[in-house]
Amino acid sequence: MAKLFHLQTYSSEKGSLTVFEKILPEGIRRIFYIYDAKNQVRGGHRHKLTNNALTCVSGSCKVFVDNGEEQQIFDLDTPDKCLLLDPRDWHEMYDFSDNAVLLVLSDQFYDKEDYIFERYPEKELHTGSKVTVR
Repeated sequence: MAKLFHLQTYSSEKGSLTVFEKILPEGIRRIFYIYDAKNQVRGGHRHKLTNNALTCVSGSCKVFVDNGEEQQIFDLDTPDKCLLLDPRDWHEMYDFSDNAVLLVLSDQFYDKEDYIFERYPEKELHTGSKVTVR
């Protein structure tokens, strides 16, 4: 399942510096960012090989994650929160704030053959409620 953690951050009267180090098992091979997403749902896939690290460097968004066994929603609402996604994690990003910039670091180069667009069958959570993003 995806893991949420805080990135190492150094703060002083000059501002804050947040560091990405040793996060992805294969290193960083690709970096991209999503912005102007407004009321859109982004993602909607999982991978065969790619691990991703997501952080909102500005604004906020929510990330729905389903690994076929568990479902969880993560709030990325500070630039020091980082969500590490395993390849098997189906993910959808949504509820972007007006100023949201979602930074994504990948340990693989883009390969359309790595994407799986088939969602896991919907399951009930241990609370008995279903998580629905749309």
